Amino acid sequence: MFVLELTYTAPLDRVEAALDQHVAWVEQHFAAGHFLASGRKQPRDDGVIIASVDDRATAEKITQEDPFVTAGVCEYRITEFIATKTVAGLASYRQQQPT
Repeated sequence: MFVLELTYTAPLDRVEAALDQHVAWVEQHFAAGHFLASGRKQPRDDGVIIASVDDRATAEKITQEDPFVTAGVCEYRITEFIATKTVAGLASYRQQQPT
């Protein structure tokens, strides 16, 4: 499991200019089963995505394809974690600690 933390690197008007393409990209990854949750931080200065993908390389590839990245308006910080506990509705995403 991965936390994909977006940091805006450009003024908000430039972020807004790429927003429709970014939202379409997010929706594509929800449909593919890669993303579990996403949204803006409060106050609106960045964003967060919870992703369930096979490995870090996949997470890195996905984030580099974000229209926000290709437009040069954000960077990503990727944090991997082992989701050993979840709410019942996310039970299928629970993971085991590596041995």
